[in-house]
Amino acid sequence: MDKHTSQHLMPYHTLALVLGTLLILTAVTVGVSYVDLGIFNVPIALTIAATKVSLVLLFFMHLKYEGKAIVVSFLGTIFFLAIMISFTFWDVAFR
Repeated sequence: MDKHTSQHLMPYHTLALVLGTLLILTAVTVGVSYVDLGIFNVPIALTIAATKVSLVLLFFMHLKYEGKAIVVSFLGTIFFLAIMISFTFWDVAFR
């Protein structure tokens, strides 16, 4: 079978495990929103959200099995997004 036409079939238990992890992380997000952590509220919420996004991209969108060009493109996009978000935080912090 050609490399470009091959399918990546994942077992149902792997997808169910990822789904369960996403549901647990959603519950953690809701739980953390009720706790006052001071300046750590936003970084913790962003860390949980980034973890959930990574799981969705890797397993449900099969980024785990893609070529290097797509992975590098995705990581570059995330890098520049992080820069833009940090500029926004920096701007708000020094007003």
